Amino acid sequence: MLKKFLPKGFVEDIYQIKTEHLNERGIKGMIIDLDNTLVAWDCLDATVEVAEWLKQMQQAGIRIVIVSNNNEERVNRFAKPLQIPFVSKANKPLGGAFKRAIKILGTKKRETIVVGDQLLTDIFGGNRQKIHTVLVNPVATSDAKITTFNRNLESFIKERLRKRGLVYWEES
Repeated sequence: MLKKFLPKGFVEDIYQIKTEHLNERGIKGMIIDLDNTLVAWDCLDATVEVAEWLKQMQQAGIRIVIVSNNNEERVNRFAKPLQIPFVSKANKPLGGAFKRAIKILGTKKRETIVVGDQLLTDIFGGNRQKIHTVLVNPVATSDAKITTFNRNLESFIKERLRKRGLVYWEES
């Protein structure tokens, strides 16, 4: 059961995800989390760097959909100016939002990656759907209250994984 929490890949931040690597692997779509993955959870809009990175992905033919547990107003405010589709109130790690995202992307699971900063929502949810998962370090050191609860549970899971020699990444 613990292996469901293991990401298939790890990068320090989204900027280490390169279009060349995705294209080489046949990746055509990306399901990406918003809060503390793209920007800090309390940052309402995309930074110039994030907007440019997303644009580069799209220009390279990588389709993107934001999947967030946050409310529609928050996710829409971020995604609309970037013209990126989204699924809000996703209830990750449940599978419905991941299935909707795949449909929006028009990709197959093997052509898609899930990128996020949380083992309990992004990684567990993507793994349950048999989609390649990539963990990133959180953008911010602070979290919303519910995420703080999740991080405490994640620490317990990480320690169990670490004891079994399964943790190949460490947060910086």
